[in-house]
Amino acid sequence: MQVLDTPFPEVKIIQSNAHADERGLFVETWNRDSLDQLDKNLEWRQDSFSISIKKGTVRGLHFQAPPTDQYKLVRASKGSLFDVVVDIRHGSPTYGEHYSIVLKAYDYQQLFIPSGFAHGFCTLEDNTEVTYKISGSYAPEQSGGIIWNDPDLGIDWPVSVSEAVLSEKDRTRPELKNSPIIFRYSKKLGLAQ
Repeated sequence: MQVLDTPFPEVKIIQSNAHADERGLFVETWNRDSLDQLDKNLEWRQDSFSISIKKGTVRGLHFQAPPTDQYKLVRASKGSLFDVVVDIRHGSPTYGEHYSIVLKAYDYQQLFIPSGFAHGFCTLEDNTEVTYKISGSYAPEQSGGIIWNDPDLGIDWPVSVSEAVLSEKDRTRPELKNSPIIFRYSKKLGLAQ
């Protein structure tokens, strides 16, 4: 497994190697020893899975607030998705900026997303399946988000507003500028505090 950089030092791409032979394929999707450099104290608590039936399904931009904030490791296990993270750490030099990547099941890439970043995706194929490793359990009272198409973020989504398939909750989220301060940037750690 390789850990690759993104424009955000805390967000990483995890590239797994596929080993194929006449029997099929083997891919290691997580290994504590290989990924200790992400955070030695990181403890995964939950694995989750979603299926989005229609191409153009948007989920996000979501986060979970402290004290139950979460780190995530996200991958496409079937199909492909346009995956996005937004820095929502107040005081960060990259506050309000985003990074996007296309995750494809057959590329064996994952995106590591620490606390302090909102996360969302848009499916690029019907019946796309997404697998998540999550550092904390879901806490509905701490669940939050910002509107997926916030014009100030400048995300070039691969779907129009009229074609996007969204939950009612994701249609009515606030813009980042109208959101409360949830995460603060720590220059010492570079992580949310």
